[in-house]
Amino acid sequence: MLNIKRLMPADIATTKRWDAFVMACPEATFFHRAGWQKIVQDIFHHDTYFLYAESDEGVQGVLPLGHVNSWLFGNSLAGLPFAVYGGIAAANEQVAQALEHEAQQIARRLGVAHLEWRNINPRHADWPRQDLYVTFRKEILADDDANLLAIPRKQRAMVRKGIKNGLVSTIDPDVERFFALYADNVRRHGTPALPKRYFQALQAEFGADCEVLTVSAPDGRALSSVLSFYFRGEVLPYYAGDFEPARELAANDFKYWELMRRACARGLKVFDYGRSKLGTGSYAFKRNWGFEPTPLHYEYCLYKRDDVPQNNPSNARYKLLIATWRRLPLAVANWLGPFVVRNLG
Repeated sequence: MLNIKRLMPADIATTKRWDAFVMACPEATFFHRAGWQKIVQDIFHHDTYFLYAESDEGVQGVLPLGHVNSWLFGNSLAGLPFAVYGGIAAANEQVAQALEHEAQQIARRLGVAHLEWRNINPRHADWPRQDLYVTFRKEILADDDANLLAIPRKQRAMVRKGIKNGLVSTIDPDVERFFALYADNVRRHGTPALPKRYFQALQAEFGADCEVLTVSAPDGRALSSVLSFYFRGEVLPYYAGDFEPARELAANDFKYWELMRRACARGLKVFDYGRSKLGTGSYAFKRNWGFEPTPLHYEYCLYKRDDVPQNNPSNARYKLLIATWRRLPLAVANWLGPFVVRNLG
C-alpha cells in the first residue's frame, strides 16, 4: 500500500528517512534534501508542501514544493523555489504519478496560476516548457595536471595568470567576505541580492556540505568568492561574487580552478557548473572552460494563465528596473533586495 504524506519540519525520524532516500535515489539532487523546507519557510516565509510516498518498504519517492504567492510575480507552486533542479524523485513511475497527482490536487486547492517542475530529464512532452536554461556538468579527472590540460588553451592561460599573480584561496568559516562580494556583484548586474541570513542559514542547515571559498590578492584583499554545495560525489558552485578588480587579476578563473583542484583532492567525480541562461556571459564563460551545455526541462502545468512565466532578467519588461537597480546605493539595494527576491523563487 502506497501512502502520500506531507513531511512536518519537527518530524526528525521521517526527515532522516527522507534524506536517506534522497542520497540513494539516482534522480535526486541536492535540492531534494529535506533541509530546504526549513530554509524556504524560515527565510522566505513561503508555505511548503514536502510530499513523500511511503510503503511498507519505506520511503519510495519525494517531491519538495514551495508556494510563492506574489502580487508582482504571480501565484505558483514549484518544485522547488530557489533551486535549479527539482521535481519528482521516485523509485518508479507508479510512485511518481502518485506524487504528481497529489501535487496537482494541492495546486488546484491553492488556486495557483501554474505548477512548475524543474527537471533535469523531461517528464511531460505535453506540458509547456521553458527552454531558457541549460546546465553544465563535467567529470573531474584523477589529478591536477589532467584537469588543467582539459581546460581549453585560452582559459587555461587565465588560470595560470591567476597563479602567477600570487592569488590565494581559503575556506571561510562564515559568509561575511562572500556576502560583501556577492552583494556588490549582483547590484552591478541590476538584480536584487538574497539576504545575508539566507546564506547563514544554508551553512547552519547543511554544515560541511555548504562551503565558502574566497580568493584573495597577495596583500590580503578579498577579490572573489563562491558558495558551493556538495552532494554525493559532486561539487556544485551555486552562488558567487567578485569585486571589479578581480577580472584583471584573473581571480574568477583562479577561483573555479581552486575549487576544482580541491574537489579532485577530496576524490569527487563531478564538477557541476550549474545553471545558465542561453546567450549570457555566464553561459559563454562556462563554454570557455570546455563544458558542454545540457538543456534543463522546466515544465509547467498551466491553470490560470496561457503562457509560461518569464520572471527573469532576460524579460524586456524588467529592463528599466534593472537599470534603476544598478544605480542604487549598495546599502539601499541590500535592504530592499530581500523584499523583492523572496517573490522570485
